[in-house]
Amino acid sequence: FTLAAQRLHIAQPALSIAIKKLENQLGMPIFIRNEKHIQLTQEGQVLLQHAYRVVQQMQDAATAMDELKGLQKGEVRIGVPGMLGSYFFPELLMGFRRRYPALKLTVVEAGTHSLRQMLLDGELDLAVINDREVPDSLETTHLISSQMVAVVATDHTLATHHTLDYHTFFDHELIMFRPGYFHRDYLDQVCDTHAITPKLSLETNLLAMILNIVRHGFAISALLDMVTEHERGIVGIPFTQPIKLDIAIAWRKHGYLSLADRAFIDYVQQHNPSAKPSMTS
Repeated sequence: FTLAAQRLHIAQPALSIAIKKLENQLGMPIFIRNEKHIQLTQEGQVLLQHAYRVVQQMQDAATAMDELKGLQKGEVRIGVPGMLGSYFFPELLMGFRRRYPALKLTVVEAGTHSLRQMLLDGELDLAVINDREVPDSLETTHLISSQMVAVVATDHTLATHHTLDYHTFFDHELIMFRPGYFHRDYLDQVCDTHAITPKLSLETNLLAMILNIVRHGFAISALLDMVTEHERGIVGIPFTQPIKLDIAIAWRKHGYLSLADRAFIDYVQQHNPSAKPSMTS
């Protein structure tokens, strides 16, 4: 309570009184208090989720009012998975900045699961996610379709193969992204479906490390085909059962999509041949 009062710039007794009034109004306690620490009750946990949404809606309202007054916030907060951030988005981001030099872009790299949660928590305005099993609380618009391929060194024994079946791929030493990234989750599902135990030697979220280890022939991996189009020393081999991924830009269904966010979505759709026609407001 003391730390919270300091952040709110109010006296600690005043905060305690306010919390007590809230509990009386609700007719139930929201904190379990003891001498060493406090924690939320089960009712408090439920209230917390509503509180997050209320705070986010207040921030959205403030942004909307500022835009009506002509005071644009000028920031787009977008989350992007590593491969797309490295190979698909740089040119689009630079083009967007040239068109809208007053707008600020904040780009966060993480896996699909983390990005989706950050979006729901209001930490991001937009996120690039796998367009499968999307929560009802999110809206999406198609971004790109891509194929996942096995990636090996150019002098690897598999490099001459035109396609690769799952069992052959998983029978080799693998370096993979950690769980939570859409392509890793898909491959985990493949293993479960075909009762395969992969030879997973190393997990990392560092794309550069994966590429260097593959180039030196210490392991193989699976990445989007756009990576092999830009990197030397590696070869992309399609799987016998092709793995196609649909990737989308997502935002909160009941959140406020600012003018800057809409401008970014429109720009990406206009300058990306793979995207569908622009969304309507």
